[in-house]
Amino acid sequence: MLKYFLYVLLSGTLLGCGAMSDKMNTTEENKVILAYQTKAELGEGAIWNYKTKELYWIDIEGKSLNIYNPKTNLNKVLETPSRIGTVVPKNSKEALIALEDGIHTIDLETGTTSIFLNMKDALKGRRLNDGKCDPSGRFWVGSMHFSQTKGEAKLFCITNEPNIETKIDSVTISNGIVWTADKKTMYYIDTPTSQIKAYDFNNETGEIFNGRVAVEIPENLGFPDGMTIDEEDMVWVGMWNGNAVIRFNPKTGKVLQRIQVPAHNITSCAFGGDKLETLYITSARLDMTEEELKQYPLAGSVFKVVPGVKGVNSTFFKN
Repeated sequence: MLKYFLYVLLSGTLLGCGAMSDKMNTTEENKVILAYQTKAELGEGAIWNYKTKELYWIDIEGKSLNIYNPKTNLNKVLETPSRIGTVVPKNSKEALIALEDGIHTIDLETGTTSIFLNMKDALKGRRLNDGKCDPSGRFWVGSMHFSQTKGEAKLFCITNEPNIETKIDSVTISNGIVWTADKKTMYYIDTPTSQIKAYDFNNETGEIFNGRVAVEIPENLGFPDGMTIDEEDMVWVGMWNGNAVIRFNPKTGKVLQRIQVPAHNITSCAFGGDKLETLYITSARLDMTEEELKQYPLAGSVFKVVPGVKGVNSTFFKN
């Protein structure tokens, strides 16, 4: 989740230096198509509710939670009181959403919100951004300064009590986060670093340690935003200013696959569908010139692709 008012537009070829592979181009087998056409200012936060077979996604600047049903092609819009950073399912009737003052519970039928954890003192000039639940159902959510000031954000972990713990300090734009199938590794993105970091993870306690760089991303590929993970423990990252979703091997740091998307700022992705075979992709219209908006008229829409690998079920918040 991010706003890059300060970043310049990328120039030059996408096949520059850094983590590369031979499998970079989109083929007919993994061609992106439009799933739901809309004009979200900052579409983000894609997560699949595998129980209801619906895609949750948000529009940060539009201040809304969206629930998209691929079977009916209907998109339910629930307005939020302030900018919304992310969403995680809680149960059949509720979800948790990250707003500017903290974590709220939202009624998925009425859109009514109630405070779950007041974080005004912890934020102070910042807002909550991307986040997901770990394998035990703890809610990990990061922040960013409204001015995107370097080192002024954090990654928090929130439990059901609710308790809050700062897990990573001195980050700038806290973004994508995922865990491996064996529950032993967490991958995390602080966007301006152009890195995906890996941490050893203790699922029993929620402790992280031994932080190291898993992937270095050349800036000519774009800036890493939201992230998901597939059944092979490979990570998929939406690339802001990158026109693509990229699959990385976090063990080698190499690009495995690059899927071109007909939008400039790609923000997040999530596996969905009956067999988790479809990758849903969100995008943004924010920080685009008039010329770019003409070039990418579908910017802000939700896209989908069948990439040839399946995802894993998302974790609900543990009640």
